[in-house]
Parts: sequence; structure tokens; C-alpha cells
Amino acid sequence: MRRYWSVVLYPLGLLPAVWLVLQGQNGDLGADPVNVFERSLGLWAFRFLLICLALAPIQRLIGFNLLRFRRLTGLLAFFYAVLHLAAYVVLDLQFDVRIFWRDLTHRPFIILGMVALAFLLPLALTSNRFSMKRLKRSWKRLHRFVYGAAVLAGIHFFLSFKTLNGTSALYLSLLALVLLARAPMIWSGFRRKGARQP
Repeated sequence: MRRYWSVVLYPLGLLPAVWLVLQGQNGDLGADPVNVFERSLGLWAFRFLLICLALAPIQRLIGFNLLRFRRLTGLLAFFYAVLHLAAYVVLDLQFDVRIFWRDLTHRPFIILGMVALAFLLPLALTSNRFSMKRLKRSWKRLHRFVYGAAVLAGIHFFLSFKTLNGTSALYLSLLALVLLARAPMIWSGFRRKGARQP
């Protein structure tokens, strides 16, 4: 059954990217299409990351198994984050390595965004059954990096707007709510880890 969910939901998750490309080709992204395209991809990455983190609290609330979608939403978050970076490097900077290096070493929100993506990379690479079997308990510890990635992505998102507006306030509030909802789970995980130690 899970296979069929993946076959249906992965293409659905890619629809926003396809729609943005079509809008760009038709000239429907406004006066600054590159900026709108780049920001929209980043926003979708943040949305899928929030959904991934929200699945466990929602499951506890409604009793329906939602964790089966955790890998899917996490991988979609990583995919859109990579597209967001690619749009920045290819469309915005036009492969100018000097500007990229300057931004990477001098602009805090770029630095935080890159670190968030670096946190997501090992999670994406190990989001498979083989890695879970090989890493065993270390797999769960590794995947706690998702919290750091979410916080860094939230700060990156806020700084990219340079001011608190309706959009940034909404998504930062959702991030805070999700992290607060997950706090008891995180704490119980640390308690179980401490109890196993001699």
C-alpha cells in the first residue's frame, strides 16, 4: 500500500515546481520573475519541512498513521531546497563563482541557508531502509538534525525578507508551534537515551 502512496504523492509534490516553471515561461511571475521563482521554491522547501515535522504531533492528535509520509515530505523539502539553491546560482548569479563565494562568506542569511541544506543532505541520503538497518540507533540520532535544519531555515527565511511581514510571521509562527508540539517527544527521547546509559 505504501508503494502506491509514493507513486501518487511524489508527482503531486512536484506539481508546484512544474507550475512555477510554466508560469515563468508564460511571463506570469511578475516584474522580477527570477526573484519570485527563487523565493517560491524556497518557500515550498520550508512548507514541506514544516509538514514533515508536523506529522508526528498530528498523528498523536487524530490517531491516524501519518509517519508513513515522513520520508516523502522530507525528501520533497530537500528537493525544493536544492532547486532553490540552483535557481539562486544559475538564474540569479548566472554561475558567477566570485559573487557566490562573497555571499557565502559575508551574507548571514545565505550562510544559514547553506548550513540548513548541509543538515538536510545526510538525512536525504539516509532516508532508506538500507541506511536504517546499517545505522540502527545512530539513524535516529542523525535524523535529529532536522530540528537544526528547520530552525536555521526559519531564520534564513526571516532574514531574506529583511523585515517581519505577514508571510514570514505566519510561517515562523507555524515553525514555533510545530517545535513546541514536538518538544515532549524530543524530551522523552533524551530521557530514554539517558536511561540506557550505564
